[in-house]
Amino acid sequence: MRTSRNGAAWASLTAGLASVVTLPVAVYLTRFSDAYELVHAGFAIPIGALLGTLSMRLAGRASRRSALGLAGDRRVGMARVGRVLGMVGIGLALAGVVALAVFGLLEYAGSRD
Repeated sequence: MRTSRNGAAWASLTAGLASVVTLPVAVYLTRFSDAYELVHAGFAIPIGALLGTLSMRLAGRASRRSALGLAGDRRVGMARVGRVLGMVGIGLALAGVVALAVFGLLEYAGSRD
């Protein structure tokens, strides 16, 4: 089997890791700013979701290269980890959407008094 560099596997792993840390880092940074509140961390949700989607697409590309015999086993493992991290990143983004929706609902209900 011929092996070659598979940049898609590395990129998938990197994008997946970035998608997982995006929202927690945004929430953590709210602790150090007076102008940046916790609800503003919601702007990181689409970034995390896009990075997760990118990670999964790159993992698919790396898997196709592997099926063609153009990538080694180690690269396939990296692509699998990248795919899982991408799914976790998308899950975190969805959890963030739910949290913002509940916050908005509670704010609305609280303002009706």
